This record gives sequence, C-alpha cells and structure tokens, in this order.
Amino acid sequence: MRNQPVPDQIRGLVRLTRWQEYVPFVIPLTVLGGLLAVHPYGISLDWRLIAVTAANILAVAYAFMINDIEDAPDDARDPDRAARNPITMGEIGIRFGYAACRFVAGVTLVLYALAGGYAFAIGVATLLLSHLYSWRPVRLKAWPVTDIVSHSLMLSGLLLLAGYYTYHTEPGIVWYVAAGVTFFSVYGQLYNQIRDFEMDKAAGLKNTAILLGEANTRRAMYLSIGLAAACIVAAIVQNAFPLWLGLVLVASIPVSMMISPRGDMRGGEAVDISGKYQIQGLLAVNLTVAAWLAYTVYLQLTL
Repeated sequence: MRNQPVPDQIRGLVRLTRWQEYVPFVIPLTVLGGLLAVHPYGISLDWRLIAVTAANILAVAYAFMINDIEDAPDDARDPDRAARNPITMGEIGIRFGYAACRFVAGVTLVLYALAGGYAFAIGVATLLLSHLYSWRPVRLKAWPVTDIVSHSLMLSGLLLLAGYYTYHTEPGIVWYVAAGVTFFSVYGQLYNQIRDFEMDKAAGLKNTAILLGEANTRRAMYLSIGLAAACIVAAIVQNAFPLWLGLVLVASIPVSMMISPRGDMRGGEAVDISGKYQIQGLLAVNLTVAAWLAYTVYLQLTL
C-alpha cells in the first residue's frame, strides 16, 4: 500500500464511501425533517439545514466505510462483492481506511454541533449505531432483530429526526412520519438480506432473514411496506403535510416512470417486483420534497 499512488488511494477512498447508494435518500429525509418542523410553526429555514444535511451524509458515509472495512474478509469470498470493496481489492489499506473513518466521524460531530444540541445528540447515536452495526466485537448486523432495528434507525428514522430537531423539539404527529420512513427502511434491509441470503449464510451470520427463512422474510418485507404506508396516511390525515403536496406527488409519479432502471437501488438484479420500482419511487419522493423546499424558500424570500 505504501507504493500505491496517491490519486489511486483517493479514488479508493471515494469508492469506500459508496456515496451513490445513500445520498439520494439521505438528502430528502433530512430536508423533510426540517420542513416538517418549520411548516406549522412559521419558523424559517437557515444555514443549519445545510449543516445537518451534510452531517447526515457523512454519518451514513461512516456507516458504509466501516462496514466495508469490517466485511472485507467476507466480501473476498464473492467476486461481485469483492469487486465493490476497495479494501478487498487492495486499493487502500485497512489502517488508511480506519484513519479516514476517524476523520469523517470528527467532521460529522462538528457539523451536528452546528445544527444544535438536540441534533448533536441524535448524531452521536447515529454514529454509535453505525459503528456497532459492523464492528466485529459487537456486529449488530449479525444478529436477528438488532440488525433490522439498528439499520432502520441509523439509515432512516434518526436522519429525519436530526433534521426535525434542528428547528423544533416536539415532534407530535411527526412521530408517524418518523415511524413510516423507519418501516420503509426495514423493508429495504429485509430486501437486502434476501438478496444476500446465501452469502450471509456462508459467512455464518445469524441475521433476521436467516432466522425467518426466505419465505417468511418476504412476508415481513411486505408487512413493513404496509405499516409504513399506514403511518404516512395517519400523518397526512392529521395535516403533517400541506394538502397541495399530494398533487405534486401524483404529478411526480409519471415523471419518475419515464426512467427504466435495469435493477434495484444498488444496481443489482431485482429480487422481486418491488425492487424494480425502488428507483422510481425514490425519484418521486425527491421531486416532491424538492418542490416543498423550493416553495418554502420562495415564501421566506418574498414575505
């Protein structure tokens, strides 16, 4: 590794973050949390939304980085997963990877602190879960239930709450939204475990999918989608969102269907029909949140 050119190490480090896999959902989740906080109270968005969004992105980057470092020996058993992991491929060394993780964690905490005390506390919890999820002495991802709970919180629920608590500290009906996005993340994790079922089994993991079996995991996956939808509907009924936003969502659906991805969000072959529409669904959500953000900023600048 000492002889590895610096540009190659930088490229390997960027690959280690796997930023393409989460930036498209971390940004709208964080912004949504902020918008839910300012919407009913007449609070103005400010630079703190940028700080907490950047902090959430880096917190999830940390989760992906430490995951690939800790999983490098397991990934070496599968050619596809090995090719995706710069540690396994020898592009960067483990010590360099850990040093990068420490740097990312430090910057992340500074950004959370800029967003406020509550956001900082949520950020600490997110980073701690991100570390324990993959760190081999604990490895929450290797055990039933804890794998699902930790994954869904650190990659969904806590991200939205960090955005919300930057501006307000009493979520109220927003808990329904937080629960909804968390259940959607549960679906995503169960989907991933079905896709990686044989590899995880060979690695000796005892995660939720292996405990339940493939058939029951699929049932749990669809149940999670149903619970997520129920929570979001409950939030809509209680006016957590402006009514006109529903029209934007409806209009964004045909726009999102104009693209035809070949696989799921991770670029692999979809394991079921829901995987074929993950990218379109995420695009529709991004367009809707972007419209709400643009309208909110416009009102702040003109009133």
